[in-house]
Amino acid sequence: MSENKIACIGSGNMGFALMKGIAAMRKSANNPIGIGFTDAYAEKAKTAADALGAGVFSSNTQAAEKADFIFLAVKPQALSDVLSEIAPVIQKRLTAPPLLISMAAGWTIEKIQSAIAYNAAANIPVARIMPNTPALISKGMIALAVSPEVSGEKADALEEMLKSAGAVDRIPENYLNAVTGLSGSGPAFAFLFIEALADGGVLAGLPRDKALRYAAQTVLGSAAMVLDTGKHPGELKDMVASPGGTTIAGVAALESGGFRSAAIQAVTAAWKRAKELG
Repeated sequence: MSENKIACIGSGNMGFALMKGIAAMRKSANNPIGIGFTDAYAEKAKTAADALGAGVFSSNTQAAEKADFIFLAVKPQALSDVLSEIAPVIQKRLTAPPLLISMAAGWTIEKIQSAIAYNAAANIPVARIMPNTPALISKGMIALAVSPEVSGEKADALEEMLKSAGAVDRIPENYLNAVTGLSGSGPAFAFLFIEALADGGVLAGLPRDKALRYAAQTVLGSAAMVLDTGKHPGELKDMVASPGGTTIAGVAALESGGFRSAAIQAVTAAWKRAKELG
């Protein structure tokens, strides 16, 4: 693991979150960090690197020349330009190609490979991941799909790196747009719910700081119950909702406001947008 050089092209929230986890993992094992950032804004890359004790590449092409694992942590709209820039370098490395890891919504493995290779038969190993922002605190949910060209050893090494930022699930690539809509965009929906719960607490008379703490801990604990017990959320909901009680009155209010429908529509709208971005 210590010999693998990692390049992160882009130093935004998601790229930084993943590199933060990998850097912490390598430090705990007394291994060299071996991470370098590059960004369209050089100062941004330097800030990210300084925060982790990592390095900075002078350009995307230098990153493509030096790294064994190249994280493409850029927006879908910017990925085409980045791939065009690094393609000549990757083509020269086809005898021992680096692994390209994209987190751009909508961009398929095939599309990424086509953007890199003049020759459609070129064996470009590509992985697609869809992390989410809780990776910043090592509580992320990270979906992983790999192309047939990725060796088992490299796939395992990548998964081990990603585990430093949260839970990792290997899935078929055709699930990734749905994952983007659910867990990729989902934290924003969850934050809105927590904020709304806290607003309700304030309306009922709680101080703002206490309302927010109670709301966040309630959502955290409820999510942990789903994962730890393996029970269906409906069953867990029924455990709280006693006949004629406060909870069922609140559930009825949520249902009258179209809560479930709104949540479903939020995920499907994000899913459709992910497909459009491809």
